[in-house]
Amino acid sequence: MRPFNRETVSYALRDHTADVAVEAAADDLSELFAAVADGLAAAMCESVPEDGGDCFPISVRAESREALLFDYLDQLIYERDVRGVLPVDNRAAVHRDGDEWVVEATARGVPLSAVVAREVKAVTYSEMRVEETADGWEAYVVFDV
Repeated sequence: MRPFNRETVSYALRDHTADVAVEAAADDLSELFAAVADGLAAAMCESVPEDGGDCFPISVRAESREALLFDYLDQLIYERDVRGVLPVDNRAAVHRDGDEWVVEATARGVPLSAVVAREVKAVTYSEMRVEETADGWEAYVVFDV
């Protein structure tokens, strides 16, 4: 997994009816997935401790880029619920493996007891997009809160 360059990615939270959306941009698809995951963390918590929490791996396979992003974010929400942590400092490596897309990722799990977190119930396919542009990659994802 190559180092993640936070200077080349960005994400922004967007109001979306009763939900919240994350809009992200990055130079490549791997950085885009990590940026959307960081946006998910920001949607759940405004301030994250710089240290604390253990890193854990995530591996997801899917039939398309959009399905992969959906399943990856869904897995982060699952890890939050099962481990009782907020997944932050996300790193991701996305690649094709035959007919499938794969993301191999890590996250640092900050204990929920150490943060004031809002609940994000689920990721949705509503308005989801993952697009390559002239400047890199962009994504838009809506979360049910």
